[in-house]
Amino acid sequence: MGLIGGTLGYRLLRSISQDGETGYCDGSAYQGRSKLEVLFGSRIWKEFEEKVVIDFGCGSGVEAVEIAQHGARKVIGLEKREQLLTQAADRARRAGVADRCIFATETHELADVILSIDSFEHFDDPAGILRIMRTLVKDEGAAIVEFGPPWYHPLGGHLFSVFPWAHLVFTEDSLIRWRSDFKSDGATRFSEIEGGLNQMTIRRFKQLVQESEFEFNSFEATPIRRAGLLCNPLTREFFTAIVRCRLIPRQPR
Repeated sequence: MGLIGGTLGYRLLRSISQDGETGYCDGSAYQGRSKLEVLFGSRIWKEFEEKVVIDFGCGSGVEAVEIAQHGARKVIGLEKREQLLTQAADRARRAGVADRCIFATETHELADVILSIDSFEHFDDPAGILRIMRTLVKDEGAAIVEFGPPWYHPLGGHLFSVFPWAHLVFTEDSLIRWRSDFKSDGATRFSEIEGGLNQMTIRRFKQLVQESEFEFNSFEATPIRRAGLLCNPLTREFFTAIVRCRLIPRQPR
């Protein structure tokens, strides 16, 4: 994928940004606000009251701590990056909810609710993650999933979105070469960068769920705020800002 590559692509990217700073995807939409409330509304707290909740891909624990503060019986934050687990545990301690928060790389405890936000576009093996989630949620439980922007969104390339749809204009090789000027992790593909980037589309996600042991209880593809009139079943891959859904264990037919 991509039209412009080689030295030309690299030089064009360097002329746009030499350090990866573009002003896009900087998290400013959540500045001073609860990310969970922005994404789901205040009703989300009812989903967690007196429940065992797994925050799958908890990062530094911001949402896990907030869930505990809003009445969850227990919150288990799962994260593979050890340094973030340390930060999460410290955050819970400072917030006074360390007695109800556990942060680890894995768990065997069953949850009433699994939460996954801004992660499904990053997982190396999203089908495998759905299988793991199913083993960790009770039969009567649910998984609340949000991710975005999806791959064909104007900023679906995340860091690589030096301008809208840049990740579709430039080749992967030229984008990775540009990134290597300011990142030293040796990544050679989108999937190898810190956090990973698996090029998740809406269609692919729905197919993964269809092939999993979950089924949709609800599904919403939220349009880009100023592109609502442009978003329809034919164009939604390009004009969907985020995907929100509630998954429940698939019932025997």
